[in-house]
Amino acid sequence: MGDPVGIGPEIILKVFVEKSVYETCRPLVLGDLAVMTATNQRLRTGLRICPVDAPEAGLYQSGSIDVIGLSHLDYGQLQYGHPTQKTGRAMVAYVTRGIDWAMKGRIHGLATCPINKLAMHMAGIDFDGHTELLAQRTKTSEYVMMLAGSRLRVALATIHLPLARVSKELTTEVVFKTIRITEEALRNSFGIPRPKLAVAALNPHAGENGLFGDEETRVISPALRRAAEAGIHVSGPYPADTLFYWALKGRWDAVIAMYHDQGLIPFKMVHFFDGVNTTLGLPIVRTSVDHGTAYDIAGAGKADPGSLVAAVRMAAQHAITRMAIR
Repeated sequence: MGDPVGIGPEIILKVFVEKSVYETCRPLVLGDLAVMTATNQRLRTGLRICPVDAPEAGLYQSGSIDVIGLSHLDYGQLQYGHPTQKTGRAMVAYVTRGIDWAMKGRIHGLATCPINKLAMHMAGIDFDGHTELLAQRTKTSEYVMMLAGSRLRVALATIHLPLARVSKELTTEVVFKTIRITEEALRNSFGIPRPKLAVAALNPHAGENGLFGDEETRVISPALRRAAEAGIHVSGPYPADTLFYWALKGRWDAVIAMYHDQGLIPFKMVHFFDGVNTTLGLPIVRTSVDHGTAYDIAGAGKADPGSLVAAVRMAAQHAITRMAIR
């Protein structure tokens, strides 16, 4: 359910109104019964909230929502856009239970609604977000953040770093790891037998033969050679100002960007309402919306559920693909 005082409960309800969700998977909400019930009444969806105590007990019928209550928040005391220690603990409880059940095979994957980093810290959870929590709980040391849509997929070599630190953190090993994990995920989760990858340069004009920087020759190109030697179909480094145009034309199956905004600005220009954030390299399936808690519109009934619809469908497809490969 994500942050109880964000838009998570609202977009879940808007997704479940669509009967097509039940043609995709058997959706189960891990969250708070009081919050889901009150939000449902406020939105007047006509859906029925069905409390269950285990994944195996769900009805999974269109027109209803199976909810496992993992917190007991007082809805009357909550304020949209104002997280507390209690809401922080609750949203962490939802995702940790989901991770544990996925690791045990009781569910096939997770589609997570947005959480608030400050609320996590208020609750004493020292992580920057879902990704780090997922990695720690699944004992995963190597993982990659990807934003994926129907027209563009972008994996990030570095994620939440100040721009001044990107060059220092960017190593041949980091770039190679990102390429390797992305290629494996495209085969095993996205079902692409022979993925084609493109790698973005860090500097303008790919460094212009060293005039604008040497990371392309010193760091990125050696990683590409190593990946090619491993049998991965990868090319680059390409200037980012032209790379994404050709990626949108379908030349490659995914792009490896060197830093957060280099990849996410073009991605969100195309997939602002239907993009999916997925964590590659985990032993479980995890997708997420590609937006935040949207405190400015939480409780107003204005939230767009498109990203969550796409996240649910992608999680289901990844689970199906993984099971077929096994």
